[in-house]
Amino acid sequence: MHQRRSPRRGWAVALVVPLAAAGLAVTGPTPAAAAQPVVRPLADGLALTPPMGFNNWNTTHCDAEFNEDMIKGIADIFVSRGLKDAGYEFVNIDDCWALPQRGQDGNLVPDPVRFPNGIKALADYVHAKGLKFGIYTSAGTMTCSTIGFPGSLGHEQQDADLFASWGVDYLKYDNCNNQGVDARLRYTTMRDALNRTGRPIVFSICEWGENRPWEWAKGVGHLWRTTGDISDNWDSMVGIAKFNMTLAEHAGPAHWNDPDMLEVGNGGMTDTEYRTHFSLWAMMAAPLLIGADLREVGEDTFDILTNREIIALDQDRLGAQARLLRAENGLHVLVKPLENGDRAVALFNETDLPARIGTTAREIGLPAASGYRLRDLWAHTDTHTAGAIDAAVPPHGTAVYRVSPDHHWFRHPPAVDAIVTPEPAYPGALPLVTPGKQAKFTTSVGNAGRVPVLAVHVELRLPEGWRARPTSPPVKAVLPGGQRFTTTWEVTPPLDDPPGRYPVTAAVGSAAGRWSFTAEAYLPTSPPSGARQVSDLPWLRASNGWGPVELDRSNGEQAAGDGGPITIGGVTYAKGLGVHAHSRVEYFTGGRCSAFRAEVGVDDEKATDGSVSFEVWADGRKAADSGVLTTADPAEELAADITGATTVRLVVTDGGNGVNSDHADWADASITCD
Repeated sequence: MHQRRSPRRGWAVALVVPLAAAGLAVTGPTPAAAAQPVVRPLADGLALTPPMGFNNWNTTHCDAEFNEDMIKGIADIFVSRGLKDAGYEFVNIDDCWALPQRGQDGNLVPDPVRFPNGIKALADYVHAKGLKFGIYTSAGTMTCSTIGFPGSLGHEQQDADLFASWGVDYLKYDNCNNQGVDARLRYTTMRDALNRTGRPIVFSICEWGENRPWEWAKGVGHLWRTTGDISDNWDSMVGIAKFNMTLAEHAGPAHWNDPDMLEVGNGGMTDTEYRTHFSLWAMMAAPLLIGADLREVGEDTFDILTNREIIALDQDRLGAQARLLRAENGLHVLVKPLENGDRAVALFNETDLPARIGTTAREIGLPAASGYRLRDLWAHTDTHTAGAIDAAVPPHGTAVYRVSPDHHWFRHPPAVDAIVTPEPAYPGALPLVTPGKQAKFTTSVGNAGRVPVLAVHVELRLPEGWRARPTSPPVKAVLPGGQRFTTTWEVTPPLDDPPGRYPVTAAVGSAAGRWSFTAEAYLPTSPPSGARQVSDLPWLRASNGWGPVELDRSNGEQAAGDGGPITIGGVTYAKGLGVHAHSRVEYFTGGRCSAFRAEVGVDDEKATDGSVSFEVWADGRKAADSGVLTTADPAEELAADITGATTVRLVVTDGGNGVNSDHADWADASITCD
C-alpha cells in the first residue's frame, strides 16, 4: 500500500462490482459445524528464508527518477558493492511502471518513457547479474497511485501469464480499489493464477493487515503485510515493529510476517535508529527489502545493510521470529532461537535516554553452562559471561548478541558494560542543565564475567569549559564477576555556552581493556515570557506519527509543508500545530509559566475515520485530557494549569481505535508565562 492519505489511502469506493463480473468464483459459506482445515505453508520451495532485495517505492514513489536506468543501476550496485554476496537477490519495481490504460489485447503496457526497452528486457538485465526481478500490481480495479493505473482484479490469469512471460520472480500484490471483494478470494485467485503459469514466483500479499492475513494467508502467499505503510521516521518504524512483534507465532519458512520495506538510508532517521530498524527486522525474520536509492547513500548505509552477522539472524534456516520476552517502560528484550541452538538477543531502547537493559542465559532458554560466549553483532567482538546479558544502550539504540554455551569461555575477556546517566527530574525527562549550575550524573560499570576486572578507573569527559567533580570514588581496585560499581558526579556547564546538545562521556580504563559510553546533556533556550503562541516557540523534542509536525498548518501527508490551513468543524485558525497520532511536542518552560490553552480537534482535511485524544503534561503530571474527539466533533477548548513545570508536553494518542486518518490540530495554542 502507498499511504498518500495517512496512514491508509482513500481506497474505499462506492461502486461494488459483483464477484461474477470480476471473473471470480463464488463459493457458499462453510457450515459452522465443519472442521476447519489445517493451513499449511506453500510447498513450492520458495521463500524458505525471508526474501531480501530492493523496492523503489520508499525513495521514489511515482517520481520521474523511477525508471529503467535507476533499476539497472541498483542491480549493478548489488553486484559491485557486495549486496548480492550478502544475500540480497530481488530487484523489484513498484507502482507507476505501467500506462494508465491496458493495451488493445487487454495486457498491461509498460510506460515507454520510464521503460523504453520494456519490462522483459529489464528482467533479462537483472537475471544476467545473477539476480531476480519483481513487479507490482493491485488486487483491485486500479493500483494505489492517484494517477490511476490498472489493477489485476478480473485479469488475474492474463496478468500472471504476462508476468511469467517477462521472467518475473516476485509479485507484490496490493489492496487498493478492491471493490469490496473478499480479500481471501482475491488473493487466492491470484495465487492459483501464478501457479498455473508454471513459473516459480514469490507471492507477496500487501493487504495491510486489514483482514488479519497472519491467520489465513499461510497457504496463499509467501509473506503478508501486517500493517499500513512505513514512513522514514522513528515513530512510524517503532509503531510498526511493536505491532509486528506480537505476531511471532504466525511466521516461519515460506510464510513470513512483513512489516514493510526498509527505510535505511533515506535520511529521516539517525544511523543509530537505522541500526535499530535493521536489527529489529532481522530479529523478526522480516523480508529485508532495501527502500533507499543505493546510488545516493553513504558508506554508513552500506555498513548497516551488509552486516552479515545481523543478516544471518534474518536468514537463519529455523525461520523463527523473535519473541518479545519483556517490555517495560520502553525497554524491550527480544529472543530468537537459531538453527544451531544459539539464541539471538536484542536489547532495544525505545526511550530518549540511555538505559541498561538485560536478561540472562537461563531466561532466554539456554541450558546451564560454566560460561557463555557473547558475540556482539554490531561491534563484531567476543566476550564471555557467567550468565548475565547486559548492555548500556543509547537512546533509540539496540544491542544485538548471539549467545551460546561455551566450555572454553576463558578464551574471551569478561563482558563489561559502562553507562552514564543523568538524574532525571521525572521519569522520561530530558537531561536539562543550566549554565553555571550543577547537574548530577552517575556512571556505572558492570562485570558480567566469571573472572574479576582489575584496576578499574572512570573519567567523565565533557565539552571544553565544562567541569566535573566526582562525589564518590571513581576507581575500583577489583571488580568481581557479577558486580557493578557506581560513581556520582556534579557537572557544571559554563555560563556562556549556547543552547544545544552536549556530549557527556564515561571513559573506563582497566587492566583488561577500555570502554566508553556517551550520553547527552541539553542546554535549553530561555523560557518564554508573556503570552506566546506555541508555534512560534522552539521545541525541545518532537515526534509525529505521519510526516513532520507542521507549524500553522494541518498535518497533510508525509512531506513537510503539505498541509492546508488549520480547520476544525469549518472554523479556520491562523496559528497552531498540525500533528498526527501518535504525537508528542515538548517545550521548555523553566518553571516560569502558568497556563496553556488551545482549541483542539480533528482537522477537516479528514472527513471520516479520525479519532484522537489530546493530553497536556506538566513535567510528569497530566494537566489536561480532552477525551476522545472524532471528525464529527467541533473544536474543544483545552486548558491546563502548568504552574511551576520545567517542561510542557503536548501529546496526541489514537483514541483507542488505531491511527487511520488521525490528523489532529492544536489550534490557537498558547502559553502564558511571567
